[in-house]
Amino acid sequence: MKKKFYITTSIAYTNAFPHVGFALELVQADAMARYHRLLAEDVFFLTGTDEHGVKVVKAAEKSGKSPEEFVNEISNKFKELTKVLNISNDDFIRTTDQERHWPVVKKFWLKLKENGDIYKKQYEGLYCVGCEAFITKKDLVEGKCRVHQKEPEIVKEENYFFKLSKYSKQIEELIKKDKVKITPEGRKNEMLSFIRQGLEDVSFSRPRKDLKWGILVPDDDTQTIYVWADALLNYISVLSYPNGQNFKKYWPADIHFLGKDILRFHATIWLGMLLSLKLDLPKNIFVHGYLTSGGQKMSKSLGNVVDPFELVRKYGADAVRYFLLREIPAAEDGDFTHDKFEHRYNADLANGIGNLVARSLAMAEKYWEGEIPKININKTGLNPFSLAHAIIDGPSLKPIRPSNFRDNSIQKHKFISYFLQKSFEFNAALMTIDNLIKQCDSYIDIYKLYKPSEVLKNDKEKIDIVLYDVLENLRHIAWMLLPFLPETADKIFDQLGLNPEEEKKKDFNEETKWGGLKPGTKIKKGDSLFPRT
Repeated sequence: MKKKFYITTSIAYTNAFPHVGFALELVQADAMARYHRLLAEDVFFLTGTDEHGVKVVKAAEKSGKSPEEFVNEISNKFKELTKVLNISNDDFIRTTDQERHWPVVKKFWLKLKENGDIYKKQYEGLYCVGCEAFITKKDLVEGKCRVHQKEPEIVKEENYFFKLSKYSKQIEELIKKDKVKITPEGRKNEMLSFIRQGLEDVSFSRPRKDLKWGILVPDDDTQTIYVWADALLNYISVLSYPNGQNFKKYWPADIHFLGKDILRFHATIWLGMLLSLKLDLPKNIFVHGYLTSGGQKMSKSLGNVVDPFELVRKYGADAVRYFLLREIPAAEDGDFTHDKFEHRYNADLANGIGNLVARSLAMAEKYWEGEIPKININKTGLNPFSLAHAIIDGPSLKPIRPSNFRDNSIQKHKFISYFLQKSFEFNAALMTIDNLIKQCDSYIDIYKLYKPSEVLKNDKEKIDIVLYDVLENLRHIAWMLLPFLPETADKIFDQLGLNPEEEKKKDFNEETKWGGLKPGTKIKKGDSLFPRT
């Protein structure tokens, strides 16, 4: 049986159209999902939309639409975003789905109640509409919500509560011992500090008279289930909890991808709910930072919200994916400006991989009649660039990593594996690929393969080997780019005379060995991968 791998994004809140901030989370999770598919794992990748709550109702009223009309429009836009960004999700869940999601929420509620973890009481407290949550004074900074910078409302009402306090110590131990691993470490420590103050029971419903848009509490139609108690269950409702085959097959989640503003809900309420029902817990929670715009938080009122659809229309999906994964440190806040985007596009894509592919295939077309050089791989037994190091008079390039690596290109596959699986460093993985691209360019420049007169002066057999090295590295680069820039990787395979779909069916570990490009293969030089802007 294949090893399973279940990965989720948070589900996007439907009070506004998507901006590039959520695109960051989508492409991070997608890169991880695609990587695990390359390892021949059975991957299930989920995203979706969170469609209930007070903020949705207020946004719908402002737009002059019913909540249902409003969320349908917004949810469809998020679904469209997965298409334009070439996201490989296997399913898209909506919390307004009355066939798949609502029955699971009701079953879960009744189980919590059966276990004695749901009770009703009169409550007066501080409610942040932005968070859709009751908060305490310790959550405030100068009397305002630390996330939304607004004073909370004072609310007095009778609600159902979940006994989260009952699981406070257990949750602390689980996170402390990495039974549920939170990455980065700083976020883990932040949560432990919060939990050690003692978790309080959390309101799990609102009066129906105040919130009609949501799922009714079973056996009490005067109450609406709290949006977070509803939304968090998307991770198992899509798997048909409790008896669905997919639930048995894929749960627990291997990684939840989410933003730092909702970590507290996942690391406390979600874990408490799962503990109450004695279900397995998610293995990893990866927390990314905010994406700012010109140093400021993206806001419609400031006019600095970046439209991901417009970016894709202008530059293409892979260029947007590249910027978000290369420019933004995965677990930190990052900044978007159009100048930064243009610089990264031209420096790394147009002048980097785009230029290398174009010039390498142009040389094969000019000097080798449009074929991969006909060298005897078995006879030479070469490793990438090793022969070039040995025969060249002049500057040579040392491997990016420790110099005793036998095969620089193959080792880079291992680095990328490390960056993705151990530390979620998408930018470091792409930097490694970029360094290999620069090495290929340097070898072309050293041999002056772009000058016909210089090529004729050199030993033809040696030149054949050097160009083969470069082209074979392009094949490796395509494999390495598959999780990050899937469309670009396919184009490189195609231009090297390979069938992209057939390539991806091959064993990843076998294909990262040296010499997979068959000498004599006809190339198919195409349009520029990334035209200069």
